[in-house]
Amino acid sequence: MKALLYKEFKLAMHPICYLFIFAFPLMILIPSYPLAIGFIYVLTCYPILFLGANKGQQSNDLLFSTLLPVRKKDIVLARIITVGILQVIFIAMQCALYPLALKLNAGMSSDTAGKIPGIGLDGFVSVLAIAIIGYAIADLVFFPIYYRRGKSIVASTLFMILGFVLYLGIFTIAIPYIPGCEWYMNFLSKSGVGVQFIVLGVALIIYAALHLLVYRISSKELEKVDF
Repeated sequence: MKALLYKEFKLAMHPICYLFIFAFPLMILIPSYPLAIGFIYVLTCYPILFLGANKGQQSNDLLFSTLLPVRKKDIVLARIITVGILQVIFIAMQCALYPLALKLNAGMSSDTAGKIPGIGLDGFVSVLAIAIIGYAIADLVFFPIYYRRGKSIVASTLFMILGFVLYLGIFTIAIPYIPGCEWYMNFLSKSGVGVQFIVLGVALIIYAALHLLVYRISSKELEKVDF
């Protein structure tokens, strides 16, 4: 597995992926910028990683990997771990920049900052929980579709991003304006940090469980592919 991960970061990973992962977290410093939107940019690395701009699909990276003395399911696991590392780096950078973002937004009223729950900095931990579950759902859509034929990069990317955007839209835009869902608005913006961290813990459990499912389904799909 160590050798496969080394291949992922040294051969498969295009440099622009690193640019995306380290640059887009800085958008949290933009006053009033919708916080939840930033998480979408991690998903834009997927087609770059899998297609690879002459490094991935165009150079038959998957075929090359299957010719190595490794199991197909290990190839899938290495790619899932690679994507997971990108997600962790992005979230870690946003967490590191969060105190500075609070200072930059100090001049804004709390009403403005939390006008749309899940987007304001007041519900940052809850936003992380929502995004983490969203990443798991996105991977559950992307990986099985891609590994079904080993080249369905357009379809897998399209359905993944569409699903993630709809998911975020439901939790950050639609639900707050549905009559009777005021509790959701109050929870994200006014609940204690301890409660939000409990929600984050539940989100991490869901993330791990869904990725186990992603691994099993994707591995079975790749086993069926005849190169």
